[in-house]
Amino acid sequence: MAGHQVIVVDNMFTGRQKNVAHWLGHPNFQLIVHDVVEPIMLEVDQIYHLACPASPPHYQYNPIKTIKTSTEGTLNMLGLAKRTRARMLLTSTSEVYGDPEVHPQSESYWGHVNPIGPRACYDEGKRVAETMMYAYEKQAAVEVRVARIFNTFGPRMHPNDGRVVSNFIIQAIQGKDITIYGEGLQTRSFQYVDDLVEGLIRLMDGNYSLPVNIGNPDEYKVKDFAILIKDLTGSNSTIRALPATTDDPKQRRPDITTAKRELGWSPKVPVRVGLAKTIEYFRQELAQSGEIIPTGPDASKPQQRHKRSFTNACGAAAASKRPGPSG
Repeated sequence: MAGHQVIVVDNMFTGRQKNVAHWLGHPNFQLIVHDVVEPIMLEVDQIYHLACPASPPHYQYNPIKTIKTSTEGTLNMLGLAKRTRARMLLTSTSEVYGDPEVHPQSESYWGHVNPIGPRACYDEGKRVAETMMYAYEKQAAVEVRVARIFNTFGPRMHPNDGRVVSNFIIQAIQGKDITIYGEGLQTRSFQYVDDLVEGLIRLMDGNYSLPVNIGNPDEYKVKDFAILIKDLTGSNSTIRALPATTDDPKQRRPDITTAKRELGWSPKVPVRVGLAKTIEYFRQELAQSGEIIPTGPDASKPQQRHKRSFTNACGAAAASKRPGPSG
């Protein structure tokens, strides 16, 4: 924990408590089951505001709640930051660029977003969350940081996450058809979770306050990525094309010039190396739980295998240096 006392706040919507089981009972770790849509009183120095499901099937399951998480939740965290004089980092998203007409995407690009489409609850929610961050910086002198995160993968992903990496791996190692939507010519860029964590810490601890892309510029066509997963798993699965989904971005690759210049950051873990670790994780998940049915493109609630669950992907994690009853 690098000398920090860490408080994790999570509403248990998308993940599993087993993800942090190794920290439970640690004197510097506290888990609070709470939804950031409701205010919370804590004493903290830094706030990593990570709240909001990021998988399209999950955030489309309850679009109003998704919007509330990015708006009311962000306002509550900014209020906490203002009261405690904490620095706050918002995990925004590459989705603020929508279906981009500029490639690769730099932070100066304003985006191309459908404000009333099925993805709008997430895309526009994150866009207004960024607006709130800089309004509080200007009007209330809150120290803010904004990370625009591109596709990230790694161990402890939810097996029913519903996005490309988890679906392809789960399908491949079970010998099921690997399903792509449309012709698979759309592109994505994938970064390993360790690189993301390093980027977030550098952003939080640095002096740069404007938005920063955190992602791996290594770009793949979705169809080619499916072939790569099939090869890495040694699977005999068939790649099957299904109808394209609405407003699915045609291309996605970060320009990380700003991250390199301002944070001294760039991804270190090759995609193949990260995939090997992730494949091994999902093999263990399957051995423990049996068959896993991947999530399709339609809106759906995360499938929970336990009554209570946790993930950093749907909570607001407040890292505190101050000792005391709240830490």
